[in-house]
Amino acid sequence: MLRREFLQGALALSAARFARGAEEFDLAAIERGRVLKAAGRHLSDLPVTVTAAGSPRSAGGKHDFFSEGDYWWPDPQNPGPYIQRDGMSNPGNFVEHRRAMVRLSLIVPALAAAYKITRDRKYAAHAARHLRAWFVDGATRMNPDLQYAQAIKGRFTGRGTGIIDTLHLVEVARAAWQLDLAPADLDGVKKWFASYAGWMATHPYGIAERDAKNNHGACWVAQVAAFAQLTGNADLTAYCRNRFRTVLIPNQEAHDGSFPEELRRTKPYGYSIFNLDAMAIAAQTLSTREDDLWKWQLPDGRGMARAVAYMYPFLLDKKKWPLPPRRDVRQGVAGSPALPGVRRPGAEQARVSGVVAQARARPHGGGSAAQLPRPPTSALGVGGIGLPPCPVTDYFPPISSRALAWSASAPLLSPDDRLAAARLAYALA
Repeated sequence: MLRREFLQGALALSAARFARGAEEFDLAAIERGRVLKAAGRHLSDLPVTVTAAGSPRSAGGKHDFFSEGDYWWPDPQNPGPYIQRDGMSNPGNFVEHRRAMVRLSLIVPALAAAYKITRDRKYAAHAARHLRAWFVDGATRMNPDLQYAQAIKGRFTGRGTGIIDTLHLVEVARAAWQLDLAPADLDGVKKWFASYAGWMATHPYGIAERDAKNNHGACWVAQVAAFAQLTGNADLTAYCRNRFRTVLIPNQEAHDGSFPEELRRTKPYGYSIFNLDAMAIAAQTLSTREDDLWKWQLPDGRGMARAVAYMYPFLLDKKKWPLPPRRDVRQGVAGSPALPGVRRPGAEQARVSGVVAQARARPHGGGSAAQLPRPPTSALGVGGIGLPPCPVTDYFPPISSRALAWSASAPLLSPDDRLAAARLAYALA
């Protein structure tokens, strides 16, 4: 099933949930069956970290994360340095560390969600096993830096742009503090994320990524905000909140709500969705009762509401997208470059179709954004309606497909309710 078909199903799902009203909203009841099924599949999964695979092209060691620039290829005229083909992913790149991290980002949040629902320690204990392997145990842990990510053969052993690869750790960090980990485990995980966030904030690679004018800069804020939340770093949290208001929105969002830097790419539709996703993750993580970044806007009206409103019609119907189709080497979900072994949708189609039918038969109760519930930020809703992860090479974390479907909301919802739906999506992620 194409990604846009899942999006359309999710639109009706959001309408059905909001039509129930604030008093009837029971997230645990809605998600219980799906969450427990997903977590059950992962109870037998053993930890796989960066130490399980390596590449002779990596300049790092066994514990260093390694990846290669997606759009760089061997030069047919010269066997030396790779050359760039923007928007065209090289299937020969080393991707095992990315796959392992994506896998972690699916397993730990699913187990955390199941633990939140059942309080059964078996889920928390198995999630803790994965967290220890990745962040605590000396034999298998990953070093808390990304000095060898997005390497380019013959040119760079690593680049600051590689920091975007750890966007998948946002969900892991958000799930970790929901698991009631043993003090030693929680302390070890927090120390790892504190060290990594510190590296991101001080290393030249991190500074360059922070200052990027496109989705890379937004993803830096989304990541550091989540890691600072886990570790209790109030200074970094305040820094990210200020950067969202003074740098990200003013410099990246146009007056119509679009992101011009993403529109310049060879895949403007996907990158526009992706940047909105990163902005929304940051807004959800950094919002407080006193400083609500979902409702905040610049004097000229730019902010999350306008960005959601801009993408809404194109998420609802991709055919309305005004720019040319993106040019990809291989076709996967909605035309994205595909990787072997990436999970694809299956029986979920039937469940979403059923929800769609129910939503169409249910009258909408209306209401403003202020009347809609704001669930607690937790790992409970990780995975949403079970949408598949997008290809690793496009950097879309599992949160993206579902949350952006909700952010598009539905024709049945008012503009205010659309923004509330977007907010809810990222609160549940």
